[in-house]
Amino acid sequence: MTTIIDNIQLDYSDVLIQPKRTTLNSRKEADIIRTYKFKYYKNTLNSTGITVANMATTGTFEMAKAMTELNGITCLQKHYTVDEIISFLKSNKNNELVFISTGIKDDEFAKTCQILDTGLVDKVCVDIANGYIPNLAKFVKKLREKYDNNILIMAGNVVTSDMTQELILNGADLVKVGIGPGSACITRKITGVGRPQLSAVMECADAAHGMNGMICADGGCTCPGDIVKAYAGGADFVMLGGMLAGSKEAAGEVIKRDDKELKLFYGMSSQYAQNKHWGKMNSYRASEGRVVEIPYTGPVAVKIEEVYGGIRSAMTYIGARRLKDIPKCATFYKVNRQLNEVFAK
Repeated sequence: MTTIIDNIQLDYSDVLIQPKRTTLNSRKEADIIRTYKFKYYKNTLNSTGITVANMATTGTFEMAKAMTELNGITCLQKHYTVDEIISFLKSNKNNELVFISTGIKDDEFAKTCQILDTGLVDKVCVDIANGYIPNLAKFVKKLREKYDNNILIMAGNVVTSDMTQELILNGADLVKVGIGPGSACITRKITGVGRPQLSAVMECADAAHGMNGMICADGGCTCPGDIVKAYAGGADFVMLGGMLAGSKEAAGEVIKRDDKELKLFYGMSSQYAQNKHWGKMNSYRASEGRVVEIPYTGPVAVKIEEVYGGIRSAMTYIGARRLKDIPKCATFYKVNRQLNEVFAK
């Protein structure tokens, strides 16, 4: 029998964060570098938790180099060859903040192992659109059994507590949360499946933290304030795609049209992506992504510093001295409107 979950599900745009008395007198006092300790992975990781999505347009070698300098993480897109990835990892100064990415097919497991066995990188993002299929948990378990506590595994995507816990039990340190919230994603339109991102983050974070696991909020952020709301909802990491796709370091040439500078951005489940990276779209599939031209924004450092500034400012508003303190200090107002946009258009 079909059931209805009738409690209201919330997106980032449905809430604002309540300001509170604070002991911080300046944004400089807000510490946005967190030392992460994981359930399985034996090492710690120092980062802001801002993570570049492993989309073909954003998960580039150039992005990884730039983000490392900014204490941010990059998940490399999965369409680079083994030789290309190894060559990059050998030449890159610091691979501590770099993940390689993989799907869950047998040849992708072999490719992942070939790269991991070099010892040049020890972090893997196992990424599929539908994290509810059994083969994802099996793939994660297989990786964990082979490499034990020597690798960090991120896996997804899911939006509910049951599958968050399932992936952690099978060896994931970090679960990627989000179905349909991305700006280049039309899964909700095509399939009717999805969940508002803030509610998904809050439920999955609660489930993960109870098992000493963590989550990465993937998709739905349109501005620095949304990123803060993701952290406030319990996210440990926040993944960005569209917000960074106009950067210099993103793939593709700058397109000049009508005195505007643009870059091409596309979802990885779009027909364009299927044709470009796999040669065709299989007949049993439907396109679940869009292709858009977005404004060119220059070096990614410009955008990331804006993000960091927003996070620091929010922390001073709510009295969070450390990044990990944000959810402890945050209270949400449910709102009908969050912005006055009279001059925005």
